[in-house]
Amino acid sequence: MISKENKITHAFIDASNLFYGGEKSLGWKIDYEKLLQYLRGKYSVSRVLYFGGVEIHDFVYNYLRDETAPITEIERHLAELVRIKGGQMSEAMLLLINRHIQRVKFYLKLKYFGYELHLKPVKLYEQDDGTTKRKANCDVDMAFWLMREKNDFDRAIILSGDGDFLPVLKYLKVAGKEIIVLARGPRTAREIRQFAGSNFRDFTRLENQLKFIEK
Repeated sequence: MISKENKITHAFIDASNLFYGGEKSLGWKIDYEKLLQYLRGKYSVSRVLYFGGVEIHDFVYNYLRDETAPITEIERHLAELVRIKGGQMSEAMLLLINRHIQRVKFYLKLKYFGYELHLKPVKLYEQDDGTTKRKANCDVDMAFWLMREKNDFDRAIILSGDGDFLPVLKYLKVAGKEIIVLARGPRTAREIRQFAGSNFRDFTRLENQLKFIEK
């Protein structure tokens, strides 16, 4: 039997589920460098895989070739877009693109810290009422990587409360993997909490350890 100290541990972050609503919803701003240090210190995590969406604004992304959106190239693309066409854009559009550039810079910071980024381009969907909805669901991507990497870890830390992951988590547990769920209590599916049992950790209780403090 593998001791806790020798368990190879990977963390899988479903950003859209765990951090939905951001600071306003959670009540405090997350320090992602502290989060990475926490996962490494508490669970000896060797890899942290982060799954999220990114706005690409007509950047040419090859779905058949690329496994993740190339964030450095997207940053250059957005900066060039503003440089060339910024004067022709409405104030609202310019603010939107600048907000997306800030998000890209955030991802670059995560990469610098040591997160392994798995980013999917945000797609636009026309609704029946004529409005447009943006979506970049990464559930399937994260489930795929959980299965793809299953022979490379003994324990998985799941930072998501999405009930859609239950079949994969059940399979991994039967395969002998230890599963720990670290998610926001109010946003965690009942079946996930029941599955995790004593291995469920409420992310909202980590404010003192993970809160970002302005310097």
